[in-house]
Amino acid sequence: MNRLILKRILRALWVVTGILLFLLAVYWLFPLVYPFLLAWLVAYAMNPLVLFLHKKARLPHWLAVTLSLFVYLGAILLVLSAAVTRIVKELIELTKTFDIHIAHFKSLFVSWTKSDIIQNIIIEMNEFLRENPDYQQTINNNIDKTTQNVSSAVTDLVTRFLNGILSFLTALPNMGAVLMVIVLAAFFISKNWERHSRTFSGLAPVGLRKTVADIWLDLRKALSGYLLAQFIIISITAVVVIVGLIILRVDSAFTIGLMIGLIDLLPYLGVGIVMIPWAIYAFMSDNFTLGLGLSILYIVILIARQISEPKVLASSVGLDPLATLIAMFVGLKLFGVLGLIIGPVSLVVLDAFNRANVLRDLRNYILAGRIR
Repeated sequence: MNRLILKRILRALWVVTGILLFLLAVYWLFPLVYPFLLAWLVAYAMNPLVLFLHKKARLPHWLAVTLSLFVYLGAILLVLSAAVTRIVKELIELTKTFDIHIAHFKSLFVSWTKSDIIQNIIIEMNEFLRENPDYQQTINNNIDKTTQNVSSAVTDLVTRFLNGILSFLTALPNMGAVLMVIVLAAFFISKNWERHSRTFSGLAPVGLRKTVADIWLDLRKALSGYLLAQFIIISITAVVVIVGLIILRVDSAFTIGLMIGLIDLLPYLGVGIVMIPWAIYAFMSDNFTLGLGLSILYIVILIARQISEPKVLASSVGLDPLATLIAMFVGLKLFGVLGLIIGPVSLVVLDAFNRANVLRDLRNYILAGRIR
C-alpha cells in the first residue's frame, strides 16, 4: 500500500477515535455535570444585569449577583405559575365537557350507521356471509384479534401514563435537590465570573483560543437566533389561535392555543394536524359556524406563517428546510419528542463548527498532516 495513503488512513482513524472518545466522555459525564452546565447558562444570562448593577448602580458584586438571581428566578417562577394555573383551570373545564363531546360523537356515529347507505351495506354484507359461511369465522377471528390489540394498546397507554405520573412524583425530591444545586452553582459562578473566565482561557493553547472563540461566537449567534425564531413563530401561531378561538367563543381558548402553538413545531404538519380534523368534526356535527370559523382560522394561520417565517428566519441561521427535516426525524428516532429540538440544535452546532473551519482543518490534517 502507498505510504501516503497509509498515513492518511492512520490519521483518519486517529480523528475518528478522538471524536468517539469525546462523545463517550460527554455521554458518561453529562449526567454528572449537567446541573453545573445549566448553572453556567444561568450565570451567563445574568451577567449583563450583574455588570449593570455592579458598575452603574455601584452595588457590591455579591449583592448584584444575588439581586440578579432573584430577578431571573422570580420572573421565571411568576410566568410558570401563572401559565400553569391558567392551564390547569382550563383543563378542568375541558374534562367537564369531555363527556358531553363523547356522548355527542356517539349519537352522531349511531345516526350515521342508521343512514340508508350504511344500512344497505350491512344488508349486502349479511347476504354475502350467508352465501359464504366460511368467511364468517375468518371475520370473527379478525374482529377478536383487533379488539385484543386495541384493548392491549389502551391498557398499555393508561399504564404508561400512570407510571409517568408516579415517576414524576417520585422524582420531585431529586428535582428539588438539583434545582438547589443549580441556584447555588449559578451564584458562585456569576460571583467569580471573570476569574473563572481567565482560568479556563488559560488552560487552552494559544493556537486553539481563536478557533474556540470563533466557534463560541458563531454558535451563540446561531443558537440564539434559531431559538428566538422558533419562539417568535410559535408565539405568533399561539396568539392567532387564541384570538380566533375567543372570537369563535370556544371554551379553554388559552390552553388550546398554547397546545396548538407547541404542535406548530412539527415540520410540514404543524397546526393542520389539529385544526383540519377539528373542522371536519364540527361540520359533521352540523356546527357549520364553528367549522367555517376553524377553516378560516387555519387559512389565516397559514398566511401569517408564510409572511412571518421568512422574515423571522432571515435574522436567524437560515437552516436548509430539508436538512432541518432530516435532523428532526433523526432526533425523534434517537431521543423521542425531545429530538425535535435536539436534532436542529445539533445541526446548528455542526454548522457553527463548519463556519469556524474546524471541518476543513480536520480534512487538511487527514490529507496533509497539517491543520492550516
